[in-house]
Amino acid sequence: MQPQKTDLARTALQAHRAPLDMRQRRLLILCDGQRDLVQLGQLVGPETPAMVIQLIQSGYLVSHAVAEAAVVAPAAPALAPGVMPTVAPVPATSERRRSLVAARIYLLDILELQRHPQAASLFHALQQSRSDEAVLAALYAALEALPGLTSTGYAERVRQRLLEVLPKEHADRFLIAVI
Repeated sequence: MQPQKTDLARTALQAHRAPLDMRQRRLLILCDGQRDLVQLGQLVGPETPAMVIQLIQSGYLVSHAVAEAAVVAPAAPALAPGVMPTVAPVPATSERRRSLVAARIYLLDILELQRHPQAASLFHALQQSRSDEAVLAALYAALEALPGLTSTGYAERVRQRLLEVLPKEHADRFLIAVI
């Protein structure tokens, strides 16, 4: 199976308004019709088959090989053609995926996209941060400045996604500090 994005997925990726978590967005970006489930699993993780099924059911992905559904869930009984198996939703983020490094990389990417001198300055400060406290201070400064560089809604989505990848102890501090 080589899943492909639908028009709904392309719109969701461009608008940043879909109710997708970071891992689902990453998977949608990688689903180009050229990679099969094994390759996607190597890039995203072991929960890839369940996420692909969930995204197909939500209308974000399409697979031209419906008959290959058994590859997605080999333990499932044979289904009638055109019927996709139901899978429990995948948790948005797993605890092992939370890290200060991931949060730093995410915000560096966001700042790099802004094309604004202040964003470049914040990018450089975050990139040069070495200690955990310096990284947290740079993350906080970038989050405070982001609404002035882009729309308020986009800045809020970035903040929410950052809170998804930050370790719990840092995310809790950010919740208290930002509110």
